Amino acid sequence: MQEISTKPYLLRALYEWCTDNGYTPHIAVRVDNQTRVPRQFVRDNEIVLNISFEATSQLQMGNEWIEFSARFSGKSHKIEVPIANILAIYARENGQGMAFPVESAGGEARDSGADAEPADETESPAGPVSVAPRAVETSPSAADAAKAESATDGPQPDDDGSKGGGRARLKIVK
Repeated sequence: MQEISTKPYLLRALYEWCTDNGYTPHIAVRVDNQTRVPRQFVRDNEIVLNISFEATSQLQMGNEWIEFSARFSGKSHKIEVPIANILAIYARENGQGMAFPVESAGGEARDSGADAEPADETESPAGPVSVAPRAVETSPSAADAAKAESATDGPQPDDDGSKGGGRARLKIVK
């Protein structure tokens, strides 16, 4: 019997930590052919999703998939994300969370599908859905930010020394 990965357990634990502290949990996802998300919001084969209780309906965080319904530009979509494709989970308010290596086996996805609509502001009654993590201010992707963070000796103090005002950082867990 193959051992179950620790990743889905860590994702559920950090989701619970975010909600218990009043933070908004977000996941950065590597999009491939197995990932079911609105393609018009995918940039560089990645998307960041707000998975808070207010932004989702019927959220299920299993050992293989995260599934839920969410609204994008007022239209409801069924979202299905393989656990293997999750790059990171973090709190929007302070960037605290965890980054993961991703081994995607489903092939690369395009930035937009055949039924794509022009991308616009994704504020909806279910809450905002971002397309780039706040934690990546100078890097083009969450994966690059995670690689850069792993090259340091861990999180560095914020430039101005204040809580919540500095740049958020992600840490790779292997």
